[in-house]
Amino acid sequence: MIRFLGALAARGRYLLVAGLATGVLLPPLAQAMRPWLPEMVAGLMFLAALRIGPRQALGAVRDLPRVLALALLLQLALPLAVAGGAAALGLGGTAVATALILMAAASPIAGAPSLTVLSGGDPAPALRLLIVATALLPVTVLPVFLLAGGLGSPAAVLAAAGRLLAVILLAAGAAFLLRATWLRAPRPETISALDGLSALAMAIVVIGLMAEAGPTLLSRPTELAGWLAVALAANLGVQIVADRLLARGPLRDQRLPLSVAAGNRNIALFLVALPPETTDPLLLFIACYQVPMYLTPLLRRRRGG
Repeated sequence: MIRFLGALAARGRYLLVAGLATGVLLPPLAQAMRPWLPEMVAGLMFLAALRIGPRQALGAVRDLPRVLALALLLQLALPLAVAGGAAALGLGGTAVATALILMAAASPIAGAPSLTVLSGGDPAPALRLLIVATALLPVTVLPVFLLAGGLGSPAAVLAAAGRLLAVILLAAGAAFLLRATWLRAPRPETISALDGLSALAMAIVVIGLMAEAGPTLLSRPTELAGWLAVALAANLGVQIVADRLLARGPLRDQRLPLSVAAGNRNIALFLVALPPETTDPLLLFIACYQVPMYLTPLLRRRRGG
């Protein structure tokens, strides 16, 4: 089994693409898996924390203020800038503006450390940013919702953010306890097996996230193409800009994991706070958003690894 999972790790980037294709081509399977997404995401977080361990996850204390500043820049300054730009262009309140503002306001996805591993980078900085950014979400989301307007109930978002933070802390805590008691010094083949298991878990998770893509591809292909273009530009654009800016600062050696986390956000968290009339286009954007997300290891491996 260890050898099999290690082989999956070596082909993890292609496994993610297979998961994407399965979600698009088999809508009934995607719909059936969708209710289990919260549990699958918690499992993904557990695997990432187990692979990294508490010592690496905590990192250098001197980096904490910089990670905190980066989280505020990504989750507060960026969405407010997007909201201001949309208003200036007369696009305030449109589905595209709403999707981009919410994407920018979200914390990184739980799978950011796993994406970093598959991209050839150190997952620990991505995990640190994920934990710090999620902890800050109740603070950063309020100004965005109040100033942007029309984004739903801040109270619902705070409740959802609290639940997400609890899941992350419980999953990471359980993984760190396991590392301290059972897996103190994992061998390289064990780390490789955990990478393979994480890749398999991500490939399974994306099937459920693609539930909206398959039917829309058949019924409204032009609309799907438009949302896909928006998702590609938003996700990869943020990754590229973050990589360039981080390369000039004190976190330059962490720019791959941090830029991967910066571009791949947990926008699905906000579904609980949205009014029904905005839910349908946002679900389609979330489905399209998985495409650049799961192509990240293929694209960033050549650039960062």
